[in-house]
Parts: sequence; C-alpha cells; structure tokens
Amino acid sequence: MRYAIAADHAGLPLKRPLSEALDRLGHEVTDLGTHSEERVDYPVYAEQVARAVTDGEADFGILVCGSGLGMSIAANRFPAVRAVTPADSYGAQMARRHNDANVLCLGARLLGIDAVLAMLEAWDAAGFEGGRHQGRVDMLGGLPRGQALAAAPGAGQAAGERLAETDHQGARGAR
Repeated sequence: MRYAIAADHAGLPLKRPLSEALDRLGHEVTDLGTHSEERVDYPVYAEQVARAVTDGEADFGILVCGSGLGMSIAANRFPAVRAVTPADSYGAQMARRHNDANVLCLGARLLGIDAVLAMLEAWDAAGFEGGRHQGRVDMLGGLPRGQALAAAPGAGQAAGERLAETDHQGARGAR
C-alpha cells in the first residue's frame, strides 16, 4: 500500500518512527513534511495528505499534530477523506473495519510511541468489512454537499421513532 505521511512541528517526533514502521510493514511511504521543529500551520500538511489520498497518489494517510484533532478536522474537509482520531488500538481497528477510514490522525502530545505504533499496527492489519457497513460509508458521501440521506429500508427507524417520541413528549428521553 502507498501511504502519505505528514506532521506539524508538534507531531514531528512521532513522524519518523511511524514512517519506519510503515516501511517495515512493507508499505511505500511519501513524507510530505514538515522536516523541522519550526512552528508551522497544521492545515497545510493536512491538505497535502488529504489531496494525496483524494487524487489517488496514496491509498492511506497518516497525520500527526499535538492532539490529532486539528489534522482530522482539516483532512475531513475533503469529500473522499474519512479521517479519524482514535483513542486506542481498538478504535483504530474499528475505524478501518466499519468506517473504511483512510486517514489516521494521531496526537503526539497525548500518546506515547508504544501506543501510536500499536494503533498503526491495528489499523494496518484491519481491512474494511464492507457488507452492511458499505451502505453507511456511501451515505457519508452526501453529507458534505448537504444532501439528505436516504436510509435503507428499516435503517434508522428506531432513531426516527425516538426523535418523534421526544418531540411529542416535549422533553428528550421523557417516558
């Protein structure tokens, strides 16, 4: 697989070990920066990785900043990107298996190197399951354009009934 990786100044200390781990796992890695500890703006690097994934230059992306959150927000501005900031290895695995996530965002100020490498390995080992999850991932494509989501027959019915019940009762969760 082809990975694009980038970090801002806060994420720089984790970028190299992540790149080396990807290389050991047999992946092609393109490093899109930053290459110094000088303060930089994370949206610039999130955009580079998001464009690489969107344009098909990379299959997956890895972004590292202080918390992972800013990178995730910026990358998710691109319709073809499904960027996640998991809290642990299980979250990284499930993001791939159920959400077909294609950009992994990590927080260098929140996570140690062992946790980050475990997340990467869980992410890498997991594949998208498709099936019932594919329809949900397909629905995500309509969100950035503001289109109404058309649920599959019976999907979301329970949530819709709860909302109608809440509106009718005038208080959320009242029974």
